[in-house]
Amino acid sequence: MNMRNYVRFEFPSLAENVSFARSCVGAFAAQMDCTLEEIEEIKLVVSEAVSNSIIHGYENQPYGKIVVMATLLDERIMEIIIEDQGVGIADINKAMEPSFSSNPDRMGLGFTFMKSFMDELEVESEPGAGTRIKLKRCFLVKDKEALA
Repeated sequence: MNMRNYVRFEFPSLAENVSFARSCVGAFAAQMDCTLEEIEEIKLVVSEAVSNSIIHGYENQPYGKIVVMATLLDERIMEIIIEDQGVGIADINKAMEPSFSSNPDRMGLGFTFMKSFMDELEVESEPGAGTRIKLKRCFLVKDKEALA
């Protein structure tokens, strides 16, 4: 796979930065030959991942840093990585279960949404060492000549 383009940015763990992150990655995804619906799905996934970092990783405290990286790997694959240095996840398998949340006021569907809209989801985390979410999305190529 060849890297076509990438973007990397970081910001503090403030709730108002969720829309910033989703807009940036959505605009970046627009370079792909994809539909508006696919861009909205990418934006939803980024919102969920960044919100998880803020709410669970940093427990709604503004002192943390979130890093977002998006890479266009070829004509049809996009990779997104969201990292924080928050509290981490003690049991990743449990956290991936639908309706599980470490916060009783939350629905616990973030990872479920991420899985449903992405082709690959990897979560690396360690208590006290933060969390790294790696997502991949493969877009159908509408114009076969684009690959030639």
